[in-house]
Amino acid sequence: MDDIRVSRMDRAAALAVVGWRYPPPYDFYTLSDDPAATAAFLADAESGYFQLRDGAGQLVAFCCYGEEARVPGGDYDAPALDFGIGVRPDLVGRGQGMRYLVPVLRFGATAHRPQLLRLTVATFNQRAIRLYRRAGFQEASRFASRFASQAYLIMTLPVEALP
Repeated sequence: MDDIRVSRMDRAAALAVVGWRYPPPYDFYTLSDDPAATAAFLADAESGYFQLRDGAGQLVAFCCYGEEARVPGGDYDAPALDFGIGVRPDLVGRGQGMRYLVPVLRFGATAHRPQLLRLTVATFNQRAIRLYRRAGFQEASRFASRFASQAYLIMTLPVEALP
């Protein structure tokens, strides 16, 4: 896991990410509204988006922290650092999720010093939910988002329990 580096999203990485296409039912995660505008947003230093590169310098995932990781309709009143992660489509489902997740958690914990980490995941994404449970996350709540017409699960992990 030490070979994964987290750094601010740059324009080249943002353009690559907006080109990623996930197969159904994960196509829900494809960022395709307006590729140029989305890439500009992701690369903006204020957006909270970061890139993950492996030891060979290959872009393998991206993540975000803060409000960008929240889904409209969820209860985010409790203090916590929200985060989200997206893995390059050809790397998904290969049993390497912890390799990408742990650096995101550690980076967020170091940069933001929260006591609690929180994520929101679509309930159909059982593959991701299994990964998060393996990492120690516990279910905090569930909700249905009218914005995305989807059911979601909010999960939390105390920073002292980081894997």
